[in-house]
Amino acid sequence: LLMMTSALQCGLDRLRDESFLALRGSRIGVCCNRSAIDGHGTHLEDLFQEAAIDVVRWFEPEHGIEATAQDMETVVSNRPEVISLYGDDEASLRPDPNALEDLDLLLFDIQDIGCRYYTFAATLRYILEVAALTGTRVMVLDRPNPIGGVAVEGGTIHPGFESFVGASPISIRHGLTMGEIAQLLVGPLGIAADLTVIPCQGWSRQMLQQDGSLPWVAPSPNMPTPDTALIYPGLCLVEGTDLSEGRGTRRPFHRVGAPWLDADRLAHAIEVRSRQMELQGVSFSPVHFVPKFQKFSSQQCHGIELEVIDPSAVDALLLGVIVLEQMRAQDPERFRWRTETYEFIDDPIAIDLLWGGSDLRLGLEEGLSPRDLIEAREGERRQFLDLRQQILLY
Repeated sequence: LLMMTSALQCGLDRLRDESFLALRGSRIGVCCNRSAIDGHGTHLEDLFQEAAIDVVRWFEPEHGIEATAQDMETVVSNRPEVISLYGDDEASLRPDPNALEDLDLLLFDIQDIGCRYYTFAATLRYILEVAALTGTRVMVLDRPNPIGGVAVEGGTIHPGFESFVGASPISIRHGLTMGEIAQLLVGPLGIAADLTVIPCQGWSRQMLQQDGSLPWVAPSPNMPTPDTALIYPGLCLVEGTDLSEGRGTRRPFHRVGAPWLDADRLAHAIEVRSRQMELQGVSFSPVHFVPKFQKFSSQQCHGIELEVIDPSAVDALLLGVIVLEQMRAQDPERFRWRTETYEFIDDPIAIDLLWGGSDLRLGLEEGLSPRDLIEAREGERRQFLDLRQQILLY
């Protein structure tokens, strides 16, 4: 195992080892953030400077190049050669064709976390769509999926529910790398862009982040650890409610709660329900926390804290739906779905955009069980498994 993992390389490592020959003589744009590092932890920008590779233009995704801006926070740069792909309206999510037309090549290198809601894959899609119009080549430097490439959870997107957290018809936990998502977009999904993917070397689908040798760099401010990434496909659904998903604490998505919840009751109820549903790989404990910003800022919240005890056994989506079900069950009158504008969209509401349809929200309100709600999307999940089989790189 040690021999295998020490040989693990991301796309950036492979390009570096070839002295960036594929880039020389081209007018280059780069879309990346602080997660664009090689196996030694050196950032792409520093590697380019050492190798005398000039970058004409930088494109920064949500959270910015430094990955410090909070979710849904406008990203603005004071550097003229940096273009934000997360401004103050929906149009800002796509690069202006003028910003691509004078480029020979746009390089994309961002660590994804294996979940459809995580917006970097949407940014990649929009770049490919514009590059197809301008004739700009796109090169994706691939990285491992930190939560593995085997487990696939959840359905896709129903018509009318497309958004920045659901730009492509893929499962919620998709089990793909960013390079494979790019292959899917230009292959079966038909975006006519000129794409090159530099694959990882030494990565296999069953590997999780802790099985490899690549350092972990938080690709956004609320994704501090690989364990956070593991539970995110389920716990991000709490974003679609008025309860705190732990933003503003040191343990986002591991802590969820609200001022009105009874922590002990909730932890017990979730534990009982999890046993009924045969949910494995996580443990729950009551917790009391005070978010420093966002929902319930400076107020004491009561809820649960989640620990991952067996990463290979985590069924994140089932976990998230059980948590929603039990938080709502404690006081259906005080539980609220989030109705404010979410990722520049007013209607459908956040929970429906995240899920890719209204069936989760309506089903929970009708008292349907978490497993039944997930099972209702099984046909879509199987269709997606067939679709992705065409483009797998590993």
